[in-house]
Order: sequence, then structure tokens, then C-alpha cells
Amino acid sequence: MVKVGINGFGRIGRLVTRAAFMTKKVYMFQYDSTHGNYKGEVKAEGGKLIIDGHAITVFSERDPANIKWGEAGATYVVESTGVFTTIEKASAHIKGGAKRVIISAPSADAPMFVMGVNHDKYDNSLAVVSNASCTTNCLAPLAKVINDNFVIVEGLMSTVHAITATQKTVDGPSGKLWRDGRGASQNIIPASTGAAKAVGKVIPELNGKLTGMAFRVPTPNVSVVDLTVRLEKPAKYDEIKKVVKAAADGPMKGILGYTEHQVVSTDFNGDCRSSIFDAGAGIALNDHFVKLVTWYDNEFGYSNRVCDLMAHMASKE
Repeated sequence: MVKVGINGFGRIGRLVTRAAFMTKKVYMFQYDSTHGNYKGEVKAEGGKLIIDGHAITVFSERDPANIKWGEAGATYVVESTGVFTTIEKASAHIKGGAKRVIISAPSADAPMFVMGVNHDKYDNSLAVVSNASCTTNCLAPLAKVINDNFVIVEGLMSTVHAITATQKTVDGPSGKLWRDGRGASQNIIPASTGAAKAVGKVIPELNGKLTGMAFRVPTPNVSVVDLTVRLEKPAKYDEIKKVVKAAADGPMKGILGYTEHQVVSTDFNGDCRSSIFDAGAGIALNDHFVKLVTWYDNEFGYSNRVCDLMAHMASKE
């Protein structure tokens, strides 16, 4: 059993808490427009958040170094603010008494781990790690299966991505990327993403072979990856389906899924898996050039992987 601290009670912070098992925080946790109301008992009592009888200490600090994780008994911290994403910044939690930090976002310098792909490379000399992004967690398992069986020569990824909390509700000021300031519910917004390039960090053989972009679309949750790749070894589309299904039913069960149903995005709301291959949506131009489609709950699926990564790290203590 690992005692866990969560810094940042936004979309991922709250869902990591749900996956693992003050009045305003009670409301924020208990009610969710996308994932529904929490079924257990949630209340505030004595300055603590009480979830199903478990008392959770609540801090309100701008500087993570001032959070007394040691006094609260938290050895692992999920850094989910989206602000402290480098080793130096995330290490502030260790000053407060935490032993290890999992960044729930991509990191410029922290080692990245994707469950089912390279989690076995983790060793307990690492104090700060990254769980990569939700899109990398979706893309990497499928890319690994395809590369292991047919060898990816090169590829392009597009993610059709649901709205996130950082987008504008209506048109407003933005930084260098002007269209990022447009209203999220009114527009399909092209955006950059490092998710495909990050696959090269967790699967070194694919470094420099993948890149991609995103389209932010006006749906509240669930996203879909379109991976178009050129293969070294020829493969009929039915052969690709066969190896993906074998992985989904075998070594990647619970992480990679497989479906032949006529599904749409809302069918995956609340899905715990990282990536669900849509066998009926992909197409092939020839035996070397294919487009593959895979779905993901970019909030809840990812939050479950954060919990899985923590459990894996704890098993190595």
C-alpha cells in the first residue's frame, strides 16, 4: 500500500483520486459533468476531505516545497497542476517529504514511462518521472505492436482531441498561437502536439520516425488517434487486425483494446484502457501503407495509467 499525495485538483488530479478509489473541493470531486457523480460518500470535516471514510489532508500552497507531504504521510506525489513539469520544479515536492513524484504530463527532462510499452525500464533510482501525455499513452501501445510485427518506416499522427480546460470558452486573447484563443465550443482548432515525437522517447527504434498534430474539437471528452504509417514488411489489413487483437487479448490486456463494433466517441467515456483499436475504421492503400484508428478517454483512461505507474513503481521499492 502506497500513501499518495496529489498536487493540483483539476481534471486529472480529481480523476486520479477517483481511479485510486473545504466544501468546494467536495463539490468539485463529487460532481462531474463528463464522468457523472461519484457514487460513494464525500464530505468535508475538520478541514479534511473525507472520501468513503478515508480522511485526506488538503493543502493550499503556491510553492510545492511548502506542502508538508512528510507530515501527511504521502510518499508518492502526483504532480497534476501542469505547471511543475521539469525535474527541478517537480523535485520541490521531495523537499516537503515526498519520496517520488509522477508528473501527469509530458516533461522536457524527466524520464517518460508508458504502461505496456516501456514501464519495465523503470528503476528505483529515479525520484521524478513522467507518465507522458494521454495521447502518447494512446499512440505508443499501438505503435509498439505494429512496429514489433511489421516495422514502421515512418508515420504521421493526427489526434482529434476533445476540449481541455486550458481552452477558451469564447474568443479571447492568446499568446503566439492566435487561434488557440478562439472559442472551444464553436470551432475545430488545429493545434500542435508533441505526442507522436514523444513515442520515440519510449520506443527508441521509432525516434525520428513519427510526428503529428491535433485538431481540438467541441466535445467534452474522448479523443481518437489517426496513425498513418509506411511499413517495411508487407501486411494485409486483416493481418494487422489479427496481431492487434492478439496483443489486446494477451500481453497488453487492460491497456490496449480491440473492437469491431460500429462505435462513436461517447461509447468510450469512462473507459479505463489507454487505447482501443477500431478495426472497422482503418483503411489500407496497399500492403505497405495503412491508416489505423484508435480511441481513448483522454481523462479517465490516462488517470488509470497514472495509478498503474505508481503501483508498478511501488513494486520496485
